[in-house]
Amino acid sequence: MALVNVTVTDPYDRLVTGLEKENFRVFEDGVEQEVVSFSSEDVPISIGVIFDMSGSMSDKVDKARQAAVQFFKTANPLDEFFLVSFNDRAELTSRFTSSVEDLENRMMFTEAHGRTALLDAIYLGLSEMRGARNAKRALLIISDGGDNHSRYNENDIKNFLKEADCQLYAVGVFDPLGIRSRTTEELNGPSLLDELTDMTGGRVFPVENLNDLPDIAAKIGMELRNQYVLGYKPSNSRHDGTWRKIKVRLRPPRGLPPLNVYAKTGYFAPAQ
Repeated sequence: MALVNVTVTDPYDRLVTGLEKENFRVFEDGVEQEVVSFSSEDVPISIGVIFDMSGSMSDKVDKARQAAVQFFKTANPLDEFFLVSFNDRAELTSRFTSSVEDLENRMMFTEAHGRTALLDAIYLGLSEMRGARNAKRALLIISDGGDNHSRYNENDIKNFLKEADCQLYAVGVFDPLGIRSRTTEELNGPSLLDELTDMTGGRVFPVENLNDLPDIAAKIGMELRNQYVLGYKPSNSRHDGTWRKIKVRLRPPRGLPPLNVYAKTGYFAPAQ
């Protein structure tokens, strides 16, 4: 069974709930599949928070901490979290825990400095996620984007993401374009986060005003808890280890405005 988490939003970016199985169509490599299972209940999630502590975050870090705390407050009692913080290098600040208080305490005493090893931090988060106990998995990145100090490159991370079956969300605390640091990496930060999140069915929430950070983090928490899960048995039953492209389309009920659909772009078939 292939499982696909799907988020649906309206033109005002509000979540659309209450849709039924017949409102969805799933295609694998262009061939329509029969959706055999459908659910929309809030299930426990394993979540990693990837927290930017580099020097460029120094004037934003207090608000970013508040955002993380707000995100934790949307938790379901069976959720588990870990925390990766990064500057010159990525570090596992807290292994999986259900204690939100413990995570909050660990975030309080960190100070922003140094360069930005964002890709290394995502890699570390995906590695840690292998020990998750819940089937539904997500990483939340809180960063101003851009990478200037990672050992791993963009292609490494994209390949790892394709294998990981983990949704990626990002809160992009970007400087306005006019004052954004002029290194290529930092100018490309927003588009890098866009590409990575898009592959997994997640997305980037850019933040213009730091005071909006906690609300946006809470919104992501709500989105993760209000997704549809579509299950289908692939009509291509070969175990050939190939990449299969997924496309989810809607047959919306009459009278609804055009809706946006977010779902992962594919998966690797089992190899044997």
